[in-house]
Amino acid sequence: MSAPPTKPAAAALPGIEDHPHACAILLPALPPQGNPSHAYLFHGPAGSGKEAVAKAFAGALLADGARTPETVAERVQRDTHPDLTWVTPSGASEVLVGDIEGPVVAAATHTPFESKRRVFVIEAAGTMNDQAANRLLKTLEEPAPFAHMILLAEHREDVLATIASRCQQVRFDPLAGAVVRARLVEQTGGEPLDPVRAAACAELAGGDVRLAQRLAGEEGAKLRAWAEAFVGAALGGHNEEREWTGLLEAAKAAGAQAGAEAGDRLREEAELLPSKERRKYEREGADVVRRAERRTRAATLELGLKLAEQWLRDAWCLALGTPELALAVDRTAELGACAEGRSSVSLMQGVELVCDTRLRLPLNVSEELALEALAYRLAALPT
Repeated sequence: MSAPPTKPAAAALPGIEDHPHACAILLPALPPQGNPSHAYLFHGPAGSGKEAVAKAFAGALLADGARTPETVAERVQRDTHPDLTWVTPSGASEVLVGDIEGPVVAAATHTPFESKRRVFVIEAAGTMNDQAANRLLKTLEEPAPFAHMILLAEHREDVLATIASRCQQVRFDPLAGAVVRARLVEQTGGEPLDPVRAAACAELAGGDVRLAQRLAGEEGAKLRAWAEAFVGAALGGHNEEREWTGLLEAAKAAGAQAGAEAGDRLREEAELLPSKERRKYEREGADVVRRAERRTRAATLELGLKLAEQWLRDAWCLALGTPELALAVDRTAELGACAEGRSSVSLMQGVELVCDTRLRLPLNVSEELALEALAYRLAALPT
């Protein structure tokens, strides 16, 4: 069994120390002594640190042999290094062939601008449609000697088997709750975060630091309040209050903000293009903005329903007499009120109803009708 990485070695890739498998694969591959693979598949849950390690690993690869290696990491972090291509999905819920064709397949045949290598990082690789996956497969089968691919996916099984088999697998495990709590407290600016609330956000996030940060913020607090109010109103039969509209409004606002931010980025990029290319870029950019809005809106709806599901699950734990298993440790009194007078069977049926609605939303059902129907199904549950 190999010895654990030394601190100086692990320091080259911040965040990797929490992931033993990633340490064992990536640290020995670091240049100049290492021999990095042409392709890696980083797989693990959202917020486990895949993206940060991918960026640090890309920086280490590009710094090897660079004229000014000390500036490479900073430029990689700012996404301004010409030999790093970071692909984010432009589809509403998938990576499209246009995301892969030019930025990766064509570019991977061109020699580097500055470094000895070119690095391509593809987010959400598990959502590549068949056309995009097949185009990438050819590049992976016949890679240029200077090209390195890093694919990011939540689940290894989501990636086409023929693609995964041509990549070195790197596993990222969910972060322990104590690690998430510590990072949450470290990274929260302004007022110190209440430790009980920090613990609740960490548990609800399930090892996802970014989600924990989101839940600890103003938006997350509103979504948690919505989940509690929605479940309480539905179980109490008070659906005339239409509590589900709160989530729809929150999702709409989040989508609008994401669209505005995408539009700002596109306008900044368009300013650097010649006038003829700029007009085409702006036309295509309108679709990018719409897809950004849809992605964020859908993700916010998903999170809101997940929080409602977790709220019912916590109430179920209290009904079973196991309050220590509840996630929302900062709302134990409210959970007790929710569980009071209800059987554990009824509460678990509620969990299943919310989960079913959450899984059906991506199937293009009407969001408002789905949430309204869910409210009345919860109201019909026996006590």
